[in-house]
Amino acid sequence: MDIKEKIEENIDLIKPKKEVELKRKLGLGAAIALGVGTTVGSGIFSSVGEVAAASGSAYMTVIAFLIGGLIMIPQNLVYAELATAYPENGGQYIYFREAGSRPLAFLTGWISFWATDPPSISIMALAIANYLSFLFPAIQGIGIKLVATLFVLVLMIIHLRSVEGGGIFQTFITFFKIIPFIILIGFGLFYFKPELIFAAPLASAPTGLIALAAGIAATTWSYDGMGAVCYMTGEIKDPAKTMPKALIVTVLIIIALYSLLTFSITGLLPMEILTSSNAPVAEAFAKMPIIGQFAGKATAIVAIIVIIGSLSSCIMFQPRIEYAMAKDGLFFKKFAEVHPKWETPAFSILIQCLVGIILIFGSNITDLLGYFTLVALLKNFLTFGTVFWHRKKEKYNPLWRMPVWKLTTILAMLSSSILIVSTFQWAPIKGIISAIIVVTTGLPVYYYWESKKKKVKN
Repeated sequence: MDIKEKIEENIDLIKPKKEVELKRKLGLGAAIALGVGTTVGSGIFSSVGEVAAASGSAYMTVIAFLIGGLIMIPQNLVYAELATAYPENGGQYIYFREAGSRPLAFLTGWISFWATDPPSISIMALAIANYLSFLFPAIQGIGIKLVATLFVLVLMIIHLRSVEGGGIFQTFITFFKIIPFIILIGFGLFYFKPELIFAAPLASAPTGLIALAAGIAATTWSYDGMGAVCYMTGEIKDPAKTMPKALIVTVLIIIALYSLLTFSITGLLPMEILTSSNAPVAEAFAKMPIIGQFAGKATAIVAIIVIIGSLSSCIMFQPRIEYAMAKDGLFFKKFAEVHPKWETPAFSILIQCLVGIILIFGSNITDLLGYFTLVALLKNFLTFGTVFWHRKKEKYNPLWRMPVWKLTTILAMLSSSILIVSTFQWAPIKGIISAIIVVTTGLPVYYYWESKKKKVKN
């Protein structure tokens, strides 16, 4: 090595290291898997019975799921436009920030980190462990919490080490979790009884439009989560084409899956059984030859696979909002760090999973944080409303625009408001208190970080 080479080598050593950025490594398949995997969770195991009870008849239950899915399409169209206008990580935080409301953007991330995202990790991990304890009764007490922790750690490592590896796993587990539902749909379509589908409504149930409206309202929770991929837009290849396709295909897949599944179940189970059952999917499995005698275990296995997919997607996309906030100087700086080798927001993923594990061992805290659901739903509603502000901006240039944008946006807000109303009716006082807590704790922190950022600039 000559003197010139030695000098160049020493210069390279003292040069400031280039900041590692997240890269676009996820394709259409992973984007769809993220949306479907987040949405199709444990809720579908009980929601069919709840919708049936609200609808009052089998055919109204099927129609309610179909319409309930169709009214979610405007939400995904809004997300598709916003995602192509701002193709970066952060989802709702970015949309509020670009609409000119940094305080509201901050509060979006604040509530996500402290009250909704880590609790969702703990709740799903505990659900997996509880289903496993049904299969293996020896798993009880502290064992359930340890098993739940193990699942969080394994999935955390998968998503820490590679976004590509995480995307491949998410695609696989999402495909795998849909297979049992396809089997049940196939069996139901083959064996269903038309007289059950078109039986008269229950005597005590509402009828007509009132029954249909109640049924549609009861489906909305089952469709929540389809916009999860927006949090990772900055890691999606060719977002201008991929994001609209992913969001539209996601909602169509879920509508088809839920509608056909409901049709199959209502064609297998009389309404008297369906409306009184806490586990309609298990009741439907019980009608299947061979598998029927193992219906409980079959349902537990399916539930474990389904919830693993949802847990994986949450661990994958949720930390991206804190990453985006930290890049703007509105969250702890470490959350903006990208691992130099793995090229993932490793610290953000690690801390969110750690908080989730802490909540696993403090289930009462998790129950309490559930009251923040109303605030989380309000931020969804307001996110769709930001389109009216974005459209006024001269520099607003989405690479894909939704059709009939004003009507589409209003429909998205209306469908979102259904959940807000039902949640408020469930716990009005607790929801209001939660909103006050978010504002009174979040705004002082926001102004602290903003002042800190200004001092650094000066």
